[in-house]
Amino acid sequence: MVAGGLDMLSVFVVVWQAAVTIAIAARNFRIGSEILCEGAVYNSPVIIECTSCHSKYQYNEERFEGKGSKKIKCAKCGTIFEIFNPAFTSKAAAAAAAPSGAAVKGDSTFHSTPKKVEKEQEPPLAAALQESPSTGQAGLQMPLGKRLSLAIIDGPDAGSVFRIEKPRVTIGRSGSDMNLNDTEASRQHASVEVRDTLYTVNDLGSTNGTLVDGSKITSPTELTDKGEFQVGSSTIMLIVTEDV
Repeated sequence: MVAGGLDMLSVFVVVWQAAVTIAIAARNFRIGSEILCEGAVYNSPVIIECTSCHSKYQYNEERFEGKGSKKIKCAKCGTIFEIFNPAFTSKAAAAAAAPSGAAVKGDSTFHSTPKKVEKEQEPPLAAALQESPSTGQAGLQMPLGKRLSLAIIDGPDAGSVFRIEKPRVTIGRSGSDMNLNDTEASRQHASVEVRDTLYTVNDLGSTNGTLVDGSKITSPTELTDKGEFQVGSSTIMLIVTEDV
């Protein structure tokens, strides 16, 4: 009876140890799966959509630079719209769903709801570009106290600087205000227009297109100081300085 009791005890111990081992392995597998799923969610690219023309783009979450939201400009229609970091919105949704005072998993210090960011009121680019019935030009004029230049920062003519002295200049391979030694540029490729402090670039039906932020433009697109655009294989930067 003693020997039989010892054998039964040994079997019980072995079974209990096996059950504990299986439970620990299952727990580790579950934790590892949650980590992988969270990593897949927060590292995957985000598909964003322009609120005006509904063009869709792929946007990496790393470009949020740890911020909850960013404002970007649509490369197609020029509309400035706001996008939100899904990592922040997911935490905010979890915080809203959790009971009052409960900590959110993965962020025990997050308790406040995201602040509403008011969209900047900017004049629509299309309205600013409405043509005058008499001249066919939308108030082209040079700004007072500003010096405008186009610097070629990449391409066959890299290092060249062209000073803008009239409110509309054309860019191309030949017969333009700013001629490029670029075989990939059309003869009349693009134009830059100045309406006081509003600067735009427009494609003139070129073969290879004019690119802003890596995308071909199909309508006048706003440029800012140090803004870049691509004509053929040449990258051109708009530079605005004080005219002293």
